[in-house]
Amino acid sequence: MPETTVIVNTSPLLYLHQVGQLQLLQQLYGKVTVPTAVPQELEAGKLLGVNVPEINSFEWIEVRPVASIALIPAVIDLGQGEAEVLALGLEISDPLLIFDDKLARRIADLYKLKYTGTLGILVKAKQRGYLDSVAPIIAMLQSQGMWLNDKIINDILRLCGEVEP
Repeated sequence: MPETTVIVNTSPLLYLHQVGQLQLLQQLYGKVTVPTAVPQELEAGKLLGVNVPEINSFEWIEVRPVASIALIPAVIDLGQGEAEVLALGLEISDPLLIFDDKLARRIADLYKLKYTGTLGILVKAKQRGYLDSVAPIIAMLQSQGMWLNDKIINDILRLCGEVEP
């Protein structure tokens, strides 16, 4: 069985880095791919003083350009990173996309692409024994600006067995 290509967008990389959990991607998937827009978006954040990961310092993160620009969705409200993650997802057989954007997820659903997000990474890491608890990490994510409503938080904590069903 071929290994699934995991394609990650900017926000999961940024949030996991900011809460000290970027290594979860390597632990869960070994190697991940990012489109060229992702390091560009991270660099733009760095210039604004945001604490961003240095993508080139991780040998397990591969930067891969989109082969066919025609595959990049032309959706005005979609960021370049999300658009390129989706385009790479269409180029590669049976990928797993990792992004948090609601519109990108809707488009992925249209193309029947598999995806997860930052919180999905935390759930999988807890299930695999890489994390003892996700609740403190969710609190840190919120302090870093990740918007999460109470229902999402409770659903995740329930999935992780950290609150009663």
